[in-house]
Parts: sequence; C-alpha cells; structure tokens
Amino acid sequence: MKRLSDDERRRLLELANFGEKAPASGSKGMVICSHPLASRAGVDVLKDGGNAADAALAASICQTVVEPHMTGITGVLSMLHFDAATGETTYMNGSAARPKAALERFRLADVATGRGVAVPGFWAGFEAAHDRHGQASRATVMEAAIGYARDGFEIHPFLWGEMFTEFSKIGRTPQGREIFARNDVMLRPGDLLVQQRAADTLTALLEEGSEYFYRGAFAKELVHVVQAAGGVLTLEDMEQYEARWQAPAEGTYRGYRVLGSPPPDHGGSHMIEILNMVELLDLQRLGPPTESAETLFHMTRISNQVYLDGFKQHDPATHELPLELILSKDYAGMRFELMQMDQKLDTGSAPPPPAGSNHVTAVDADGNVATILHSCMSLPWSNGMFAGGVTVVAAGAHYLRVMPGPGDRISAYVCPNIVFDGERPILASGSPSGSLLQNILHNTTNMLDFGVPITESVNRPSFGGAPYTGPAGTLLIDDDDDEKVRPPAPGGGGDWGGGVPGDWELGSFEGIYLDADGTAHARGDPRRNAMALAV
Repeated sequence: MKRLSDDERRRLLELANFGEKAPASGSKGMVICSHPLASRAGVDVLKDGGNAADAALAASICQTVVEPHMTGITGVLSMLHFDAATGETTYMNGSAARPKAALERFRLADVATGRGVAVPGFWAGFEAAHDRHGQASRATVMEAAIGYARDGFEIHPFLWGEMFTEFSKIGRTPQGREIFARNDVMLRPGDLLVQQRAADTLTALLEEGSEYFYRGAFAKELVHVVQAAGGVLTLEDMEQYEARWQAPAEGTYRGYRVLGSPPPDHGGSHMIEILNMVELLDLQRLGPPTESAETLFHMTRISNQVYLDGFKQHDPATHELPLELILSKDYAGMRFELMQMDQKLDTGSAPPPPAGSNHVTAVDADGNVATILHSCMSLPWSNGMFAGGVTVVAAGAHYLRVMPGPGDRISAYVCPNIVFDGERPILASGSPSGSLLQNILHNTTNMLDFGVPITESVNRPSFGGAPYTGPAGTLLIDDDDDEKVRPPAPGGGGDWGGGVPGDWELGSFEGIYLDADGTAHARGDPRRNAMALAV
C-alpha cells in the first residue's frame, strides 16, 4: 500500500470537519466512515486487491488511532457481511462481555473505575471477521493504522475538542500525558499526535494476534491496570473470550427484505421492530418526518417504545428470547394498536446512553458488502486508564441499561443492517450515537418510501435523543426543522429540545445505496467528520 504524502494527509485532515460533505459514486468499490483518513485507508485496501471486509476492517482499526475518543481496540467490533458469490449474509458479534466475578450494586459512578471495564471483543471480532471473509493480508489491512500511530497525524478539531473536555481524565496517568501532552501541556489543534506505544501494540497484534491480546503481555497489562482501579477483570475472563457467529435478525418492510444485527447486539432487531410499526402508517399521505408533524410524532413514539422494551432483553445465549414473536407483523400490529390508547411520548429513567461509537460500511466491485459497528461504548476516556498505549474502554456503561449475567455479552443497540430488493442488496448502513435508531430510520424511509437520493437524505434534518431522561425528558430535533413539524405531546411526555443544526448526538448515517447496475452512492453525514470515498 502506498503511504500518503504529508500534503495528501493534511488535505484529507482539512476535510475532517462538521458540515456538508462531497457526494461520492462509483462501481469499483466504496467506503464510508466518520474520518477521511480511515475512509482512505479502506479504499486503498480495495485498490490493493482487498474486498469489502478487508476495507471495512482497515478503516475500523485505523479509526482506533485517528479517533481514539470514539473507539479503541479494548472496545467492541461487530460485522454484518453479505457474500455476493454465495448470497449468504452472516453476523459476527465481537461485543464486550461482563467478567464472571460479582458486580453488586453497579452504578453510574463505577463507569469511571475499573469496575466499568468489560472483557473486550474488538480484537477477537477483527481477527474472526478477517479470517472468514478477508482476502488481503492482515499486514495490508493494518498498515495505515500502524503508520498513523507510529508517524503521527495532525490533531483535527473534533478530537482536540474532546481532548480539551476530558483532559482531567486523560492527563491522570503517565501514558495519557505521554500521548496527549508535551511537557505536561496538552497538545494543540494541528499538532502531530504520535502514539508510539499503540504502534508497538498494533505491531505485536499483527505478529501474535489473540495470543498476545487475550493470553499474553497485553492481557496481563490490561488486567493489572483494571484491577488496580478496583475492577474485577481476570486473565481467565480474557482467555475464555471468543467471537460469536450468529444468524442475522430478519424482517420485511413494504416488500423489501431487511437483515440486521441480532440480540444481544439488538439494534438490528430493534430497527426491524420499528419498521414493522412504521409500515402501518400511511406515509405517502402523511409525508416524511421533515415535513409532517404527525409522521415525526409517530416515528418518535415508536422508536422510544422499542428502545425502552429493549431494557428487558438479555443475552439470548443464557436468557430465552422469543425473537420470532418480537419480529412478527402480528406483534407489531398489536403494539401499534395499544399505543393508540394515548398520545404520550414515553420516556425512561435510565442514565443517558454513551455518545461514542464509529460505524463503517464498505462495498467492493464484486458486490460484497460489510458494515461494522465498533466503539468505546462510553463517553470519551470515561476512566482515564491506558494499557499498551491505548485507551482502556469503559464498555460497562452498558451494564446500566441491561445488566448481563456473569460472562454474558452486553446488550447493545448497535445496528449494522442491509436492505435487499429480492436477493440484491440496495442499502447497507449503520450509525453511531444514542440517536442511531432514529438516524437510520429517517434515512431508510426517505429512500424507500419517498425516493430521496442518499446524497440528499443525509443532509435533511434529523431527530433523536434516546428516551432516558425521565418523564420530563427532552428529545432532540435539528434546529433547522421548521417549528410546524415539532409534534405536540398531548398526553404528556418529552418536550422537543433543539441542538444546533447538525448536532453530533443525532448520529451519523454511514450508508451506501446500490443501484441495479452495482453503482454505489454515498455522502458523509454533516453531523460528524464523515467521508465517502469511491475507488
């Protein structure tokens, strides 16, 4: 793979900003994610002969270096993959698992301690996905990530803003100051961020793989750091972790087939539940949510209800879950009818979901599709801990939504999904952040119901705000949405609050639309630093 010149790297980093992005189209492959350097890394892998899985994995591990505030190798990585040659769609769960030791009276304050550290799944997921679906060498897939860690890249505004906000945490330890400060003064925007320890860790992973990460030197350092901070993670927990292959959740929407992540990564099954109820609305009469207060009201209520019901869903490996019933049209009809008994915007009382995450979607010239959610599963640098030059992720933030049993996977509403027209994929997508369900919903219905091109849809106003702030909760809507579409809540419930247009808590649609001839179209969401690049 050809190394980017300094000028080309800086040119791409100049584009790592919020706001309207350039559209992309092509028939030889495409990558979209929330950072230009990572999108370029994925496209370069495609140019070198890699496939969609290789490209998505290259972008993902590159993001652990260039977006360390959003993701990390001690976090999670799960992938939905369509194999064009066989027509098979598979799901790989590389999510976090709870340690087996007791965690009595876990509370929000524990997220900032070692008690909030779960068994990481990122590397096992990365390795399993590459072994099964990749065709490029692992060295090719990891080259950009190792290069940016060792040689550095200029700090872009979003990263610097989070560094500034969280410096009281990342500056606590020698490793944190070594990475993000110089002479104990925080680095500035445009300074070169070099992560030498992380480069060494990634190189060891390339050479030794899971033996190093789950059983070797890295595992021992991670466990030592976590236990010193009051955590219960053990070497046995690390040694016993394995990626999990699952059949995707499946449903339909107005004749389209929808496949998505299954529980305990239940964002995909949640999206099918939501679409089943939205299908009962006459959207052609009502109009899209950006033009119709009634549509926006119904979509918000449905999304909130499904999200809140998800608090009851545990890891199906140890807790029975009637998924076929939950995804059925009959169940959707019953829920929708029951919701008509009042006009309340239901909210919950759990702590806010963490805003950190990344999503990557890639397609290749052969028609393969890979869409990945990877994440720190918590707010940036929630605990201020580092091991091997990388952030120790506080994925235990998700214990506050659904507490897993000992050794079980966390329940997380991540949402890799693919929409099919017959046997042909036409839309693959996902989103980060607490509003990911609403972000995916409004973009998907824009395209499927109203024929809005993906390059226009991502720039339309969005809505969201997961229902977590209690009975008087505030829900989010883009401020450039006209006041007339802000639906009232006649039965009580949440009030509409506005962020600025393009609020980053409203998600980032990392989607690719595929024409019948295989031409791919995408555009970066203005709410993040996203970039779509075609080969």
